[in-house]
Amino acid sequence: MVEVAAADDETAFEVQKFLAARSAIAPADRTMREPGEPGVRLRFFLDLHQEPDS
Repeated sequence: MVEVAAADDETAFEVQKFLAARSAIAPADRTMREPGEPGVRLRFFLDLHQEPDS
C-alpha cells in the first residue's frame, strides 16, 4: 500500500499517475482530508512485481 501526502488533489493524483506508468496499481478514485490538517492523502495498492497494463 502506498499513501501519498500532498498539498492538493491534483498533486496526489499526479503521483499516482507517475507510479502507474511504472508498476501495476489498484488506483484510488478519491483523496481523504483530515479535519484540521493541511493537504490531502491518497491511498492505493502498488505491485512492484507486475508491469503496468499496456
